[in-house]
Amino acid sequence: MPCGARESDRFMYTQKTRNISVTVTPIYLEDQSEPDEDHYVWAYQVRIENDSMETVQLRSRHWRITDANGLVQEVRGAGVVGEQPVLEPGESFEYTSGTPLNAPSGIMVGSYEMQTVEGDLIEVGIPAFSLDSPHQVIRPN
Repeated sequence: MPCGARESDRFMYTQKTRNISVTVTPIYLEDQSEPDEDHYVWAYQVRIENDSMETVQLRSRHWRITDANGLVQEVRGAGVVGEQPVLEPGESFEYTSGTPLNAPSGIMVGSYEMQTVEGDLIEVGIPAFSLDSPHQVIRPN
């Protein structure tokens, strides 16, 4: 677990598309955040499992990040953490990345573009997951 992470706040979010599962665990990084300066940082651990009968390669990613103030950021790029992993049937790939926000909470959601050996493209959903810090103000309805 990253240094400064809060173990008690760990939740896992999973989504399956065509027998490819994506599980995300967000972690608030207290030691990298500066709440007095509206700077909040999260790591997120991702596990991609290929339970299909096809070999697939992760080609690109697309993230939509919305903070508690309603600011939306779109992030697109090739692969993940500098890699475009190939997953044979039954294999998995894990990586950790992160994101800063100018608000104490937010939501991320996205997709990976995968390609089969035959050249077919598959859009694999990344589940929506909550970015929560202990600094968010909770208002009852």
